[in-house]
Amino acid sequence: MTTTATIIGAGISGLTTALTLKKNGLNVNIYEGSSEIKPVGAGIILANNAMQVFQKMGIQDKIEKTGNKISTVKITDAQLNRISDIDLTEFEKQYGVYNVAIHRGKLQKILANEVGYENIKLSKRLSKIDKNRMFTLTFEDKTTLESSVVIGADGLNSTVRNQLFAASTLRNAKQTCWRGVCDIELPEKYHNELNEAWGKGKRFGFVKISDKKVYWYALTNLKKARENSEDLTDIFSEFHNDILHIISKTAINQIMVTDIIDLKPMDKWQSDNICLVGDAAHATTPNLGQGACQAIEDAYIIGQLLDSGMALKDTFIEYEKIRRKKAHMIVNTSWSVGKIAQIENQFGILARNFIMKNIPKPINKTKMYAIFKL
Repeated sequence: MTTTATIIGAGISGLTTALTLKKNGLNVNIYEGSSEIKPVGAGIILANNAMQVFQKMGIQDKIEKTGNKISTVKITDAQLNRISDIDLTEFEKQYGVYNVAIHRGKLQKILANEVGYENIKLSKRLSKIDKNRMFTLTFEDKTTLESSVVIGADGLNSTVRNQLFAASTLRNAKQTCWRGVCDIELPEKYHNELNEAWGKGKRFGFVKISDKKVYWYALTNLKKARENSEDLTDIFSEFHNDILHIISKTAINQIMVTDIIDLKPMDKWQSDNICLVGDAAHATTPNLGQGACQAIEDAYIIGQLLDSGMALKDTFIEYEKIRRKKAHMIVNTSWSVGKIAQIENQFGILARNFIMKNIPKPINKTKMYAIFKL
């Protein structure tokens, strides 16, 4: 009899994992708390490592056509003067994929279509999970089910992790983040690059995600979030006019504000036919653009192990061993980068910028290879 895996969460992590399992002959049922899968949220940048996985899954072209190819990552000062940049064309040639900026909701739709909506159960928010002979799952609508295999893809505040694994620690970076999407004609020079401007205790990134849509994010060390675009124009008043124009063209209902929080690295992601993937296992701050990418890598490794003929229970054990080192490296490096990027001391800013300008290109390439290699 074919094994059926119960996946909690129909975000990028859950959907990619489901697609991997399906391609390896397993049945999947995904339980999602939302009432529909719709294009909500902001943008996302799928780095080379994630796109390699989607290439192997046969959906690279769909994603590239829906999003926007990015060939350069630039770090600048508040006036968009170059501090550092990374040319991604070498990696494009080596791996045969681009880095792609795309609306998160559109990516989710592509994945849901591939998985099949018949495998996704909506308005099913998990409230309780118990382990006896099998797993018993209780949802907020009071329905229950039993499953022999459960995968927790339910994010930073994972119910699966919180109820069945040892206590975990969430870390607040004490940074406020705004994310938005606007309709705007970006100057052509920005079309195929991600720009992130670093100021004094604040930064602003923007990237084109389709013909006329731009995704942007803004971070400050402010302890109290201000929620509208007018406030943001004031907060980032010393930044380049192109940045202020992006903010001013964004409807207030297209702006989300959150605190920056990650999960302190934990060693145990699996136990006896239950497994955590994505943010549920290793949530990271967004400073390397690798949160979703690492979730996608989780799915890839699980698929590779299953493809080798390994049993699902053993797959979970081996997946944890293989993925833990890189995922923790991403979490720890991203946490450090976030602190460096948000420096407020003027001397520290000058020193940071000088060092970044003078880092030899081979060092940057080595760092990128470490991230992009599956």
